[in-house]
Amino acid sequence: MNNKEIKKSRMWKYFVEATAEIIQEEGIEKVTIRKVANKVGYNSATIYNYFSEVSHLIFFASMTLLKDYTEEVAVYMQKSEKPLEKYLLAWECFCRHSFSQPKVFYAIFINDLGDYPENMLESYYKKYPRDLINIPEELIPTLFERNMSKRGRSVLELALQEGEIEEEKVDAINELTILVWQGMFSNILNHRKSYDSEKAVQITMKYISEIVRNTEIFKF
Repeated sequence: MNNKEIKKSRMWKYFVEATAEIIQEEGIEKVTIRKVANKVGYNSATIYNYFSEVSHLIFFASMTLLKDYTEEVAVYMQKSEKPLEKYLLAWECFCRHSFSQPKVFYAIFINDLGDYPENMLESYYKKYPRDLINIPEELIPTLFERNMSKRGRSVLELALQEGEIEEEKVDAINELTILVWQGMFSNILNHRKSYDSEKAVQITMKYISEIVRNTEIFKF
């Protein structure tokens, strides 16, 4: 990397980390290009040289707040050697973190980022490779995948290879678990339920566990 590239990378991180500070101090909804520019002492036009829109800046800033999740999900999944148990453990960890930080997870996994959002994940980890330290090799491809369906299916395919589930049930389990999470996540994000995030995790995991373990539900 030459000096020009090093300077550009340093500036990129400068804007991202300033945005992360605003998110933590004021909330994600308070982030604007002008506010970030004022915080770092540059004009808005300079930031647009690095980020085409504010949603991209928020995405990368939110990723810096995801490190606790990525480290903890690796620990969760090590609690079992069985793929289906790993699948449930991964969902439990994802629910726990997404329900406690709904706006951050919305910015990363749901918000419309335009074309090729998967490239943004790759770009992030190139600039913050330390976020992959202590992450098991088998989990890294999942972290580079923003699409919820593909993230979940990768673990289910391991369960298929181990003979824990039948091939015709893989897509159904994957889609149903995502729908359950999306429903509860929407309730949390939009303040439609009075219970706290821990209660939401318990309820969601009860339904997801039933979907995974009760094969009778797939007999239409």
